[in-house]
Amino acid sequence: MLALATSSGVGLADGSGDAAPVKDENGKYFDKGGNPTYKIKSDGTVDWYTYSGYRRYHSECHVCHGPDGEGSSYAPALKDSLKTMSYFDFINVVVGGRKNVNTASENVMPAFGTNPNVMCYLDDIYVYLRARANGAWGRVRPEKHDDKPQAAAQAENVCMGTK
Repeated sequence: MLALATSSGVGLADGSGDAAPVKDENGKYFDKGGNPTYKIKSDGTVDWYTYSGYRRYHSECHVCHGPDGEGSSYAPALKDSLKTMSYFDFINVVVGGRKNVNTASENVMPAFGTNPNVMCYLDDIYVYLRARANGAWGRVRPEKHDDKPQAAAQAENVCMGTK
């Protein structure tokens, strides 16, 4: 499943870099470094993948990391983490997990590499959090979004094993 998330020759710039989309592949946007990114139109319409990332984040990640990536007493604010974390590091942590232990605390991020509800939407979650990290999207559900591209539906069916 990881191959799906990294199949676009993705660069390694951090999430806070220039998030301007320069490439569009069937409604999926990439920045100049090849990292997945978001596109928000002047009327507030978000691209499908950012909207999907909002939905997936809130179904799988917010329990620990708080609503809208704001963090909690249990886990860090991912909207802040993505200000310095590279796309590659984000993937590694989500897929393999992370354990930070010191004398004051023990924080454990479980591995989600076998969870299709995360892995099939890893780029979506990343672009949503990237939009949050860059201040491009606030703490609200996107009211308007692009339609789901056919390529997204096909990739989802393949990844989830439904077709």
